[in-house]
Amino acid sequence: MSDVRRATTGVEVIRVRAAETASRPDTVVTEEPMEIRAEGPGQDPVSVAVTMRTPGHDFELAVGFLYTEGLIAGHGEVAAVKYCELPDGQEQKFNIVTVSLTRPWDDRGRQRAFAATASCGTCGKASIDQVEVVCRPLPPEAPFSASLVGSLPARLREQQRLFDQTGGLHGAAIIDRDGTLGWLREDVGRHNAVDKVVGQALLSRQLPLHGQALVVSGRLSFEIVQKAAVAGIPLVAAVSAPSSLAVDAADRLGVTIAAFVRDGGFNLYTHPERIDLAN
Repeated sequence: MSDVRRATTGVEVIRVRAAETASRPDTVVTEEPMEIRAEGPGQDPVSVAVTMRTPGHDFELAVGFLYTEGLIAGHGEVAAVKYCELPDGQEQKFNIVTVSLTRPWDDRGRQRAFAATASCGTCGKASIDQVEVVCRPLPPEAPFSASLVGSLPARLREQQRLFDQTGGLHGAAIIDRDGTLGWLREDVGRHNAVDKVVGQALLSRQLPLHGQALVVSGRLSFEIVQKAAVAGIPLVAAVSAPSSLAVDAADRLGVTIAAFVRDGGFNLYTHPERIDLAN
């Protein structure tokens, strides 16, 4: 079953325009729960999290989540990723993903047991001390041109094929200093879209993503900044506003935030030295 077919669902709507009404088919984004499990050699799978996501690129989402949450160190710890071994025809078969590790799974002291909604990926973490994943501040890098930064949301929007069908998906993309698009993923959850692009980078052994920009649709949360820092991404560009925690985290972790990126302009909130304002 293709990603496009599973990522959207057909519905019937009543279209109301002024005094006229008509029944017509429509397409909405699919939202389904996905349980992420982890296991080490000889261990039974352990449930780590449940997230509401748009089906598609599920393996990337699972490993990207574990990596950006600081639960695995990189591709060398991932032995395999698979769907739950249920009989064919059972719907939950494709809603449970198990990540098999090369070392024992041990999450003691970092208990989460949370359900991540489409709008918030950190809901229910066991304590505030576990919210911030420990990572080193990013090192200085060659600057990005201001003209490139101003064009990032448009480059993202041009490639959002599922948004064109539904109008209900967030997007995240990795773009280099030359404007070349690396990966783009869409999801009903903005944090899931980010985990999917980071997961793809992990599975293709291209982490850390130094010299790359992450562009996201919508607002910029603390969690997205954290995920970018863990993945080594020095620049995050967003169409909408950042939160106070996002700005604080970006300043501390060495991430440049460009927000309200629209019509070629933007606001710089942190580490402006990474932007060449003359180009």
